Formats: sequence, structure tokens, C-alpha cells
Amino acid sequence: MEKSMSRFLVGSIVKRTLKEMKENPDRGIRNLVDMALQFSDGRFQRDFFAMAQTMLQNENSAYYQLVRDVVTYSDAERLYTFGMNLGYNGCTVGAQRIRENEKNLGCNIPWTVPIQVSTDHFAEKEPKYQAAIRSGEKLGIYFWGFFCGSQPKCVLPLVKAHPDSAFCLFCEPEGLTSEFLDEAGESYNLMLVIQYDEDAGDLCSQLRDLGLLYSAWVSYGQKDLESIVNGDLFYSVQQFSPAFTVLLPERGCSGPVWRLVYQTVQQVRKEQRYHTMLWDLWGDISTVDQIISGDACCVFFDKDGNLCDGSGPVKSSQHNLFQNDLKDIFVSACPKKGRLAV
Repeated sequence: MEKSMSRFLVGSIVKRTLKEMKENPDRGIRNLVDMALQFSDGRFQRDFFAMAQTMLQNENSAYYQLVRDVVTYSDAERLYTFGMNLGYNGCTVGAQRIRENEKNLGCNIPWTVPIQVSTDHFAEKEPKYQAAIRSGEKLGIYFWGFFCGSQPKCVLPLVKAHPDSAFCLFCEPEGLTSEFLDEAGESYNLMLVIQYDEDAGDLCSQLRDLGLLYSAWVSYGQKDLESIVNGDLFYSVQQFSPAFTVLLPERGCSGPVWRLVYQTVQQVRKEQRYHTMLWDLWGDISTVDQIISGDACCVFFDKDGNLCDGSGPVKSSQHNLFQNDLKDIFVSACPKKGRLAV
């Protein structure tokens, strides 16, 4: 990405504010949000930071504890790099580029693309993943989520090769070996999202000691509905101090369950009761995309490279990540009418 004067100025202010946050996190986060609102020139940024500004007027907000925790354990340069890649590259410059390309191409372009990785055959597929990210960045996509199970190490070459993007690696605890964490620590544009486990305390302590950014993800279904609605799940997860707690519906989760969970997530966020930021994966991705583009386009690619929406894969070789360019897939499958073209 071209290093513009605007990015330089914003980056300088962010760096100074992050340094101040180490000394006074509460005042620092308010200053950072005020600054971000001042520089925001898009609807999504203005709405988001205005909401954050309102939330932080609550002196008892649990988010103050979240901010204190994150700025205390995490490396400042890591916070800066990940934050600028996501906030400036992804949600400012990237969002503008997405809107321009959508107008020119006549299709929806999602602001983020979750991808399930085929770890068993990753080496032969890596060039395709690399090409997809390059194509995505040209379209304006600078935020990527890779689901890599117990083998997150294979994805690190993608993270290193694209320093302008922000990456979230969704992984299982057993994959976070000391060797992997040492290598992951070299990439500052990375956040680890580990599957929630009641015995993850030692692992989270290790991540904190290394200054790594981390969050937690939780898979849910009908059986988990009560613990989500009454808040027991969030209370349990927050003891490990993840920056975000990401909720992901199990395969086959019914629409009514998903909608109730998303409503709960939205309400609990407003109440600011837990010192972890709740994020419903599909619901919040759709909401952000609708703000950026006017109509939501929430898609992902499965481990076989098939384009999928909420109803499953789109069975067409034209929509396969390993056989086609990302731009061509979106032009073919995601016309500007709010749903996939099957």
C-alpha cells in the first residue's frame, strides 16, 4: 500500500497516543477515540467511533479494564501495526477502494474474507492463497481470517508476505507450540484467536508474557443458548482476558438460535459488563459490510476452496479459490443485488 501523507500523520498521532496509554490507559483510550473520530471521513468510521465515544462516558465501563489489560501486556509496536492495518488500511483506505471497485465492477466485495485452510495440502495450495490475498488487497480487502485448526504454523508465510493486511488466525490450543509462538511473534500484523478451553489459563499467561495479541473463539449451538443469554459463558471466558470473544455458530445451527445469540451480543456490548469485546462472527461481519457497501455480502471459502454463504457452498468451478481469481469470483457470484448468484 502506498504510504500517503495522511497515513503518516495518522500513524504519528496513533504512536504518540499508544505511548501515552501505557502511562494512563483510561485517558489514552478516550484521546485515541476522539482523535479517530476527528479523522474519520466515512460513515462506518464516524458511526463506530461516535458509539465508542458514548460508551466511554460510562466511567464504570468494563472496557476500561479491557484497555488497561491489553496495553499493559502487549507490545506497543504490535498494537500499532495491527491497529493501523485494520483501522486505516482496512476500514478507511480499503473501504473507499471497495466502494470504488464495487461501482466499477457491479458486484459486492466483502470487507473481510474468512478462509478455512486445508492444512494437509497447504504447501501445494500456498501460491493460490498468496494470489487470493494479493487480489483481495487490490480490491480493498485488508482484513483476513484463517481457520487453521491445530496447524497454524503453515499460515505464517501468508502473514509475513502481506505486511499491509491484518490477520486473525483461528486455531486450537494444541497448535500453539513454543516453536510456533516464537515464529508468530515476528509478525506484528497478527492476532491469534484460540478456541476457548476452560484449561487455557497457562497458555494465555504464556501469550501475555510474550506480548502477543490474542482473542478467543467459541462455537455454539442450541445446547449453549442458556449460558449465552444469561451471561455465564462470557463471565467464564473473560477470566482469560481475550481482547475479543468471537462467537461462531456450529454447522446446522438454526436461524432462530443464531438471531437470538446475535441480539444478545449486541445488547451485552451496549451494557459493557464484560472486559472482553463480544463479536458475533457472521452477524457483525454482515453489519460492517452493509455500512461500508450499502448491502451486506458475507461469504467465506471452505477448505476445498469453494465459495460459501450461510446456506453452504456454491457448487461451481467458477467460484473456487484454487481455480479462479478472487475478483472474477466476486463479479460472477456476488452481483450488486444482496445475494449470491448460484
